[in-house]
Amino acid sequence: MAERILGKTLATVSLSVALASVTVKSSGCCSILACRNTFSSCGFHLSSNIMSSSNGAKENSHNKARTSPYPGSKVQRSQVPNEKVGWFVEWQDYNPVEYTAVSVLAGPRWADPQISESNFSPKFNEKDGHVERKSQNGLYEIENGRPRNPAGRTGLVGRGLLGRWGPNHAADPIITRWKRDGSGNKITHPVSGKNILQFVAIKRKDCGEWAIPGGMVDPGEKISATLKREFGEEALNSLQKSSAEKRELEEQLHKLFSQEHLVIYKGYVDDPRNTDNAWMETEAVNYHDETGEIMDNLTLEAGDDAGRVKWVDISDQLQLYASHSQFIKLVAEKRDAHWSEDSETECRGL
Repeated sequence: MAERILGKTLATVSLSVALASVTVKSSGCCSILACRNTFSSCGFHLSSNIMSSSNGAKENSHNKARTSPYPGSKVQRSQVPNEKVGWFVEWQDYNPVEYTAVSVLAGPRWADPQISESNFSPKFNEKDGHVERKSQNGLYEIENGRPRNPAGRTGLVGRGLLGRWGPNHAADPIITRWKRDGSGNKITHPVSGKNILQFVAIKRKDCGEWAIPGGMVDPGEKISATLKREFGEEALNSLQKSSAEKRELEEQLHKLFSQEHLVIYKGYVDDPRNTDNAWMETEAVNYHDETGEIMDNLTLEAGDDAGRVKWVDISDQLQLYASHSQFIKLVAEKRDAHWSEDSETECRGL
C-alpha cells in the first residue's frame, strides 16, 4: 500500500512539473530569462500548476488525448469532462471504450502482446530487456495489470495505435536556421524586430498535419541515433538513396548532429493516439545551423511517413501536430527569435 501511494505521488508531481513547463503563463520577462538558462529546472518554480494533472485538465494539457474519433478509426471515446480527467477525482460511472488497432494485435515486432497472454510479463517502470518502460515523468501506476496514463483519463482503454503498454518513446529533432535575404543577411520581423527563425517541417501522411520530423525510438537505440535517423528518413528520404549518396548524407548529418544542441522538452505528450493504458512521450532536441552552410548542402526530400517537407517560418500562427507548436515556441524563446506580433505575448512566453 505504501509503495502504491508513493508511486502515485511521484508520478503526479513529476508529470505536473513537465506539463507546467509547457503550459504555464509567466507573469513577466524576468522569469522567462531564468527558464531559458535551465529549462529543466524551470518547472520547479511553477507552484500554481503543480497539481494540475491530478485535479483536472488545464488548458493546453491533455486535450488532444480526449478527441474523437480515435485516429485511423471510427471509434468514439467516452467523453471525459475537464473536471474528471484526474485519477484522484472519484468517478464510479467511468466507462471507457476498449480499443486496440488490428495492426497492433497482429503482433509486429514493435508491439507488445496483450496483457492477458500467459507468456507476457512486462517489467513496468524499469528497463525491460531492450524495451524502455520507464517514464520520463517518474513512476506511473499499475492497475489490474495495466499501466495507467499519468496525465489522467482519456475515455479509451487498450493501446489504440500504440505498440507498447505504458510509455511509447519518441524523439523529435527540431532543425533550425535563420531566415536570410538574397545577400545572406538575417531577416528581422517588421513588428517584433526579432530575427525570423525557420525549422524543417513535414506533412504527415496519416493525418495531413504539419509536424516535426520525429519518430519512435527502436528498442535498445540511443535517443541521439533516433534523432538523426528519423530526420534522415523523413526529411531527406535517406532510405531511397544509393550507397554513395547515403555516405555523403551521413557526413553532412554528422556535422549537424554532433554540434552543440538544446534539449527543449522531455516527457509526456498530449497526443491523439494516447489511451488510459498507453501514451506518447518524447525528447525534443533543437539542432541549430547558425550559418546555414550545413543545410545548404542538404536537399530536403520527403520520405518514409512524410507527404511533403519544407522550411517553415516560426511564429504563433503555426498549426502543428500534437504538442509540436509548444516545442517550437520554446525554441523561438531559447534562440531569442520572433514568435508573435503581440509584444505582450513575446514578453510572457510560456
